[in-house]
Amino acid sequence: MITDTIYAPSTAIGGAIALIRVSGPECRRIAGEILSRDVAETPRMQRFVRVLDADRVLDDAMACFLPGPMTYTGEDMLEIGCHGGSRTVARILSRLAKTGARPAEPGEFTKRAFLNGKMDLSEAEAVMDVVSARAEESLKAALDQLHGSLSRRVNQIEELLLDALSAIDAAVDYPDEVEEDVTLALPESLLAARRQIDALIEEGRGGRPLREGVYVALVGRPNVGKSSLLNALLGTDRAIVTDLPGTTRDTLDEETAFFGVPVRLVDTAGIRESGDLVEKIGIDRARAALDRADVVAVLLDGTAPLTQEDERLLLLTAQRPRLVLRSKGDLIQCADAFGELTVSAKTGDGLEELKRRIVTLAGVREGAAITNERHIKALENARDALIHADAAAELTLSATDIREALHQLGAITGRDVDASVIDRIFSRFCVGK
Repeated sequence: MITDTIYAPSTAIGGAIALIRVSGPECRRIAGEILSRDVAETPRMQRFVRVLDADRVLDDAMACFLPGPMTYTGEDMLEIGCHGGSRTVARILSRLAKTGARPAEPGEFTKRAFLNGKMDLSEAEAVMDVVSARAEESLKAALDQLHGSLSRRVNQIEELLLDALSAIDAAVDYPDEVEEDVTLALPESLLAARRQIDALIEEGRGGRPLREGVYVALVGRPNVGKSSLLNALLGTDRAIVTDLPGTTRDTLDEETAFFGVPVRLVDTAGIRESGDLVEKIGIDRARAALDRADVVAVLLDGTAPLTQEDERLLLLTAQRPRLVLRSKGDLIQCADAFGELTVSAKTGDGLEELKRRIVTLAGVREGAAITNERHIKALENARDALIHADAAAELTLSATDIREALHQLGAITGRDVDASVIDRIFSRFCVGK
């Protein structure tokens, strides 16, 4: 049972207005102690108040008392909208500390919402995804998960497995009557569950970029136009561009969005043999970026035939998800130029098609119910357990594997998860959420 009361600012400090949240059993007392009027008399109504420290006025503010359990955390809550200056907020937080309340830990408001049954663990994780969403499709996926899209799918699979377990229990208790029927029906039930799990895993592979972003490495030999392309895709002069080969000595990465999907573009040093120590370090980092990339965009000079450096780079990236681009499309193209798409950083020709192809090649799946690596891993573990259950020689052994699958599914929603996992998840949240 939660017995302490917590507080934290829930907005960035330094703006015009700040919101300070208090949650816990002492909210009513604290409101009466620090505010100039009893806002608990008119719950769920914003009231003009003065925040007081004895006879000293700390700020003019708006306050609202929210009685539990119909609140975000499921507890009594107090929200104070004050002026956003850092000194003002600091004074009010100091006053709250004198009441016996304590500062909230990162994510503790949402953690209390989970512990009090206001949301399951997958929905709680989606709260932070909503806060940190970097593009439109990322936000849509996070909101869907917050509204229970993943939970409903997991619950459907759990129902199938619980029905299978009930049938096994009946077969164990009445072997002469139902064991044969259960043995015959079990493979079909397990297959139905596995198909639903496989569908979620497949969605997760396409949905994960919505949460984590698509990492795109722009690679090529020196002076083929990588930095110019980066600037054109960003719509700003972020990278230095000169006619001198080797201008880019290090990786430069910037975030943007293509069709609502977050994308991290990485401009790399030109890959070639070099005796220059600084350039060599940049080339090593370019190779590391290539290894990490979800999509590799290989730039070739569209005004010149392939060089040996180009050919080595094409061989190096042959097994990677890649796009081979002919750069400098605004200039006269070489008849021997190699590549699948011509682009021009100067005129913008080919850039929209390039963006579309990057999103497609990354396998992004809009509307995916699952975007979290932790959830994908739990689903994979559940699928493996069901494969073992299907191959088990006895119904009791199948039941053990089915229970393991249910445990893995329960780790997604929080029905069956270790406290250490819960603490680790919420430690990644910001304070005040």
